[in-house]
Amino acid sequence: MRSRVLVDLSGRFRLLQLSLLACMAYGVAGSSALAGDVNVGDKAPLFSAADETGDQWKSADHVGKKIVVVYFYPADMTGGCTKQACAFRDDLSALKQQGVEIVGVSGDSVANHQLFRKAHSLNFTLLADTEGRVAEAFGVPVIREQKSVKATIDGREEILVRSITARRWTFVIGLDGRIAAKNTMVVAAEDSRAIAEVVAKLKQQQ
Repeated sequence: MRSRVLVDLSGRFRLLQLSLLACMAYGVAGSSALAGDVNVGDKAPLFSAADETGDQWKSADHVGKKIVVVYFYPADMTGGCTKQACAFRDDLSALKQQGVEIVGVSGDSVANHQLFRKAHSLNFTLLADTEGRVAEAFGVPVIREQKSVKATIDGREEILVRSITARRWTFVIGLDGRIAAKNTMVVAAEDSRAIAEVVAKLKQQQ
């Protein structure tokens, strides 16, 4: 059994699909998500990618210990993506208190992520999905085309090049390892607030 909850965000309605804990009793526990078709109630894909330090970040080391928010975004150092990242940065302390871990994923390289974190003092993990494998595992559409962004960081002009551009989608993985919420119509600046509302609803269902 699944429920679909309408969450009001500053007068705009966004459909955030939440799986109820009761679904475990109706056989959902035996289902598994196919790559490219990940929906609420499905087991979250296992994935790994290099983080902003170059180390491998493995979902298996984090899922089940915290509520893991995996948000896909097009590019470092662009307007909407910067607003989205800075909102998560500013709200991170409150989200951590609710047992939430934030992971941003884009087609940018480790070096690009390092510049992005430095420019905006970001305080959460960024994964370099340079081949689009993580995005595809979640069914997130990608564009395979080399693109670049010019940005001034510490008074120097930098050119950030990427070969993969993912759509802006956000997923919430519950403590049971299943997709608890999926948002394919993300408003960048409001994503952090939307996640806080989703987490509050999840906790009410526990």
